[in-house]
Formats: sequence, structure tokens, C-alpha cells
Amino acid sequence: MKTPLDRPEILAWLRESDSNRLAELWQAADQTRQRHVGGEVHLRGLIELSNYCVRLCGYCGLRAPNRQLERYRMTEEEVIECARKAVQFGYGTVVLQSGEDPGLTCDGVEKLIRRIKAETPLAVTLSLGERDDDELAAWRAAGADRYLLRFETSNRRLYEAIHPPRNGKTSDRPAILRKLRELGYEVGSGIMIGIPGQTYDDLADDLERFAELDLDMIGVGPYLVHPETPLANPENCLSIPEEEQVPPTELMTYKVLALTRLQCPRANIPATTALATLNIARGRELGLERGANIVMPNLTPSKYRMMYEIYPAKACVRETAEQCHACLAGRIASIGRQVGAGRGDSRNFERRMEK
Repeated sequence: MKTPLDRPEILAWLRESDSNRLAELWQAADQTRQRHVGGEVHLRGLIELSNYCVRLCGYCGLRAPNRQLERYRMTEEEVIECARKAVQFGYGTVVLQSGEDPGLTCDGVEKLIRRIKAETPLAVTLSLGERDDDELAAWRAAGADRYLLRFETSNRRLYEAIHPPRNGKTSDRPAILRKLRELGYEVGSGIMIGIPGQTYDDLADDLERFAELDLDMIGVGPYLVHPETPLANPENCLSIPEEEQVPPTELMTYKVLALTRLQCPRANIPATTALATLNIARGRELGLERGANIVMPNLTPSKYRMMYEIYPAKACVRETAEQCHACLAGRIASIGRQVGAGRGDSRNFERRMEK
């Protein structure tokens, strides 16, 4: 199968339902993954350091108006202890993730980064939402290696319908992603699959945008409805013909994951917790067999995990960090893959730096 695919091919695969044909797609994605990023599965230790958020996003349980959610913000020492566990478990990276929380100040995050870099060999990935250019520059100077910021959908009308602006400020995530690249970060982004109002053409646009943005990391996951959000009410959703609505299914997620690998062969692509939520028995494994090469075991202290509720019934929230580590190592071994050593930098990023 040739790569990258042209738009008619992308659209045809997105609508494909024949299992024999889809087996060809899975095989092509797996072979492309092996050829360009190898067989190792790199582990990123996830630290969900705050569930405070000032945004009003229509799909996310962390949104500011959700009064049903108990809020927390981890202390510096709690975060550092999680980073030490990452080293103990042999991870190469920690991911500091939160809602868009002004309580995580520029200086505070900078101090965290400097401590992690001074006290451990870990790469540091940030996923802290839309932040000002001077903050992003300060964190890069402090030693942050990577930044994740999903653009969620390339359909501007749909994006604005589910992402009300912050203090009247227009959101331009592709511009932020380009700024991150200028600052020297490895740049990650991604989308939700099956957002109410998302068409197959929108999804094809997203897959083409991945390549256009030359992303180093790409996360794709299904839209999972949260009852305390506006999108839980169909009256708040964009209306499109039923046959054009992308379903937020496990199968569609695998198709988008595989097509992402074909479009961006050198990117790091995770098998996400959302996949495990849809299929607790085999979701991550099937993702790894269909193009993914990253898994993100959760290091967040157990007392906080259930409070980081972007969507309900999230997989593995009752596990300890130790249980999560042992489980994922076993799952990776069960499909004949091995856990990668070191930081696991993006091959796409390395190639760009060589130019």
C-alpha cells in the first residue's frame, strides 16, 4: 500500500466495513510502524497534576462549570515522587498533564521542570493547554522537551462550537503548534473521533493536517460523552445528515490510528487509555498492532485519579502506579513486542533536526 494516501483513498478507508479489507489496512500500518519506528513500545509516565480548568469546552468533564467534580492540584513533592517512580520503573519520559489551570504558574511549572531534569534522566513532556508564548519559551529554556496540544478538529465551525473562547481571545491551536516548533519542542497534537457534528470529510481533513503540520507525536481517540457537559444534550450539537456523522467507535478509532501511521510514518503514536476504556481486554494491544508504538501508564496518585474525569468510566483509575506498570509490561510482552529503553524521541523530530 502506497503512502501517504490520497484523499479518495482516505475517505474510502474511513467508510470501509469489510473485515478482510480492513485486515490489509492493519497489516500495512503495522509494517509501516515496524519499518520506520521499530518494534519497541516506549512508555510515558503520565502525571495528571491538576484538574482545575478555566475553559468551557463542551465535551470535557474538567470544564470550569462542572460543580460535581472535586478539584485538586498536586504539590511539587508529589510530582517529584511520581517522577522518581518513573525512573524506578524504567520509563524514559514523564508527561505533566492538567486542565488549563492558571494556578500552575509559569514560575511553578518552570521549577518543576528544572527539578525533574536535575534529579532524573527523564524527558519532560508538557500538556497544559493553551499558554502564552513567554510561558512556553520559559518552560523550553528550563528543559521541557515536548509539548502536546490537540487541535481536536480542523473544522473551524465545529471547533468553535465545542471550544468557547477564553476571555474573548480567539483560539488558534495550529499557530501555537507552529510556535512550539520554533521554540525547539517536539510537537504533539491530535483529534477526537466522532464528535457530534463531525463528518467523514472533516476526518479526512484532520488526517491531511497531521502531515501538513509535520507532527512528531499524534494522539487519536474516540469522543466519549460526559453527562455533565453541553454535548451530552443533543440539542447542543451541530446537526448534520446521519450518514455523514462519524461514529465514536472502537473500529473507527483503529481505522484513524492506522491511517495516521500511514500518513505520518515516523511519528510517535500512542495506544490510548480511551481505547482501553472501549475495550478493557484488548484495546491497547489492538492499537499497538495497528500502528501505535507508545503507551502511557498512569503515575498519578490513586487518591487523585478518579477526579481527573475528562470522561466517565475511564479505564484503570483504581490501579496503583505499580499495578499499572506490571499490567502494561505484561500486555506488551503478550503481543511479542518489547518495552523500549531510553527517552524514545520521535524519529520525525530527529530527522528534522538532522536537516
